[in-house]
Amino acid sequence: MKVSVYNIVCILPQPKLRMSKNKVLNLKDKIDGNEMDLSLCNLTEVPVKELAAFPKVTVLDLSCNNITSLPLEFCSLSHLVKVDLSKNLMTVLPDDLGRLGNLQHLDLYNNKLTILPVSFSQLKNLKWLDLKDNPLEINLAKAAGDCLDEKQCKQCAARVLQHMRILQDEVDKERERRFLKDKELEKKKEMKQREREAKEKEARKRDKAEEKERKRKEYNAHMADLAIQEQKNKRKEEKKKRNGQIAADKKAAESAPKAQRRSLIGLLFKLLLLGLAGVVGVCQLTGLKEEAVCVPINVAVDDGLSWVREQEVDVRVRKLVEEVDIRARELLQKLSSLVPQLLEPLGVVPTATEPVETVEN
Repeated sequence: MKVSVYNIVCILPQPKLRMSKNKVLNLKDKIDGNEMDLSLCNLTEVPVKELAAFPKVTVLDLSCNNITSLPLEFCSLSHLVKVDLSKNLMTVLPDDLGRLGNLQHLDLYNNKLTILPVSFSQLKNLKWLDLKDNPLEINLAKAAGDCLDEKQCKQCAARVLQHMRILQDEVDKERERRFLKDKELEKKKEMKQREREAKEKEARKRDKAEEKERKRKEYNAHMADLAIQEQKNKRKEEKKKRNGQIAADKKAAESAPKAQRRSLIGLLFKLLLLGLAGVVGVCQLTGLKEEAVCVPINVAVDDGLSWVREQEVDVRVRKLVEEVDIRARELLQKLSSLVPQLLEPLGVVPTATEPVETVEN
C-alpha cells in the first residue's frame, strides 16, 4: 500500500520521505550535526514541510536530484545558511528567494536557469555563489563570470548581487514609474469623474431650472387664464347689470306715464268728488236748492239716503255708512262755512239750511 508523504510525517515517529520506486527515506538518518544530505535521492520536489521540522539544520545538500523548481514555502526556511542545488533541472527560482536572509553559500551549478528573481538582491549575507553551466542571459552571465575557485565564487556572489541591485533599482524605478503613471491615470480618472459629475450636476441643475421655468410659465398661463375668465365674468356681470338697469329704466320709463296717468286720474277723481261734494253742498245748504239745476241733485241725494235706510245691511256696513255720513256732515259743515265766502263775490245770499238727515239704523 502506498503511503503519502503527509501521512509519513504525521503518523511515523520520525520524519521520513518517500523517494522514487516506493522507497521511504528517514530524514533523521540524513542529518549530521547541523547538516542534512539529501543528494542523490532522486527527489523531484523539495520536502519543505519535513525540512521545517529541523530548524537546527543550517546546511542543506539537495544536489544531484531531479528537482525542477523550488516551492514558495522553501523561502520560509530562513534558518538555512548553505544550500547546494547543483546538478538539478531547475529553470526558475521563487520570487521571494530574498527572504532567505541568513543564506551565505548558494550553489546553482549545472541547472537550466536563465534569470534570477529580482529579490535575489536582498540576500545581503550571500558570500559565495556558483552559476556555472546555466543558460544565463547575457548581462547576468557577464556579471557572474567564472567560478573555478573559492575567490572567483566569492567575486561571483558580489558581482551578481551588485547586478541584481541595479536590476532591483530599475525595477523599483519602473514600479515607481508605473505607480506614478497609475496614480496619474487615477488622478485623470478622478478628474474625469469629477468633470462628469459636475456636468451631471449642471445638467440636473439646468433640468431643474427648466422644470421650474416650465412650471412658472404654466402658473402664469393659468393665472392669465383665470384673469381672462374673471374679466369675462366681470364684463358679463356688468353687461347683465347694464341690461338689468336698462330694463329697469325702460320699465320705469314705461310705468312713469301710467303712474302719472294714475295720479292725474286720481287727482281728477278727487277734484270731481270734491266738485260733486261742493255741488251737493251748494244745492243742499244754499238758497239754490229750489233752483231747477239743483232739484235733480237733491232728489238723487234724498233717494240715495232713503235707499240706504230701506236696505238690511250688515252691522259693519251700517257702521261704515254711519262713519261716511258723519264724515259727509263734517265736510258739508266745512263747505257751508266756505260757501258764503265763495258766493259773496257773486252777489248771492245763502238762506238758512236745514239739517242733513243721517242714516238711521
